[in-house]
Amino acid sequence: MKNKILNTLLIFTPFIVYLEWGTGNKSFLYEAELLILKKIFINPTAVLHPFIIMPLAGQLLLIFTLFQRYASKRLTVIGMLLIALLVVFIFFIGLLSLNVKILLSTIPFLATAMATVNYYFKNKRQ
Repeated sequence: MKNKILNTLLIFTPFIVYLEWGTGNKSFLYEAELLILKKIFINPTAVLHPFIIMPLAGQLLLIFTLFQRYASKRLTVIGMLLIALLVVFIFFIGLLSLNVKILLSTIPFLATAMATVNYYFKNKRQ
């Protein structure tokens, strides 16, 4: 049961990641994802980029694990890593630009990812 709670947190914590670029441009990741989901049906080639497709695939894998009787460790780790690619990239952008808002917004996902890895290392039988 705890692994499904962790998977749910891994799905929802990236939504609060904060983005800032240029002058006066800012967005939360959930706002950007809603725009992408709208655009994917209108102009699919406009959203074909690894930093878009991979985290979406990771979220779909994690959603799939919620419907399994026992959440698959392998699918959880793959889904988490696909999402982590984007979140860690955003974390380093915040670190390089010394933007505290960006740095703090990535911590919930990174902490959940570390808790998930810790949980699976302690429970190796799954």
